[in-house]
Amino acid sequence: MGRLVPAVTRAFDILELFLQGDGTLSAPEITRRLGLPRTTTHELVSTLAARNYLVPVPEQPGRYRLGVRTYQLGSRYAEQLDLAAEGRQVAHEVAESCGETVHVALLEDTDVIYVAKVDSTHAVRMVSAAGRRLPAHCTAVGKMLLAALPEAELDERLEGCELAAMTPRSLTDPDGLRAALAEIRILGVALEQQESNPDVSCVAAPVRDRSGRVVAALSISVPVHRWTEDRENELTALAVKGAGELSARLGHRPAAR
Repeated sequence: MGRLVPAVTRAFDILELFLQGDGTLSAPEITRRLGLPRTTTHELVSTLAARNYLVPVPEQPGRYRLGVRTYQLGSRYAEQLDLAAEGRQVAHEVAESCGETVHVALLEDTDVIYVAKVDSTHAVRMVSAAGRRLPAHCTAVGKMLLAALPEAELDERLEGCELAAMTPRSLTDPDGLRAALAEIRILGVALEQQESNPDVSCVAAPVRDRSGRVVAALSISVPVHRWTEDRENELTALAVKGAGELSARLGHRPAAR
């Protein structure tokens, strides 16, 4: 774990105080409760207010309440909870159709976080779990999510990022990764051939929200001894169908042709 930044810690301490009582506080009350210097409290409160995390209470001069940015963060969190719940249901349906392991994952920085997993019905299964984090460039879901980013955002995320290998087949060359992502944008699906696990191959498809933005990816993972060309085609179609179903549950409606 990295070093904690004192100023950030104090800012979160201030925000968490508003979870208590009637939800309004003055700077002197914050100073007293947290034992902070008055100047420090003033600077932090001013910064939080400038970013709309706190707003003045109109009818109570000198007092603050939580601002719209905290609501937006909470709403995004709620959306992810809905995504996880809907993702589990769709993953179950896809897994029942193919008997293989199905994941739903989100992108965070340059990693993926699995929010749903349904195990294969076969005796040989993947060892993974919801909540697990993996480097995005080593996974089908991760490459799908990276490919969906605007070019400028992709550049920003990859700048200074070490593309570490999980297996000998992992993509560790930035140019090679970018070429793979360009192909994924054309195909609309992503494949992983033993890049995060030497015994597993995967296919992933994008999950979109009501605005059409890619917010997650759904993948089907198969031990390599069950991966054939015919099976790849079958699972690709199932992944696309499952991702489309999950997208529909999130409010996405494909554009009319």
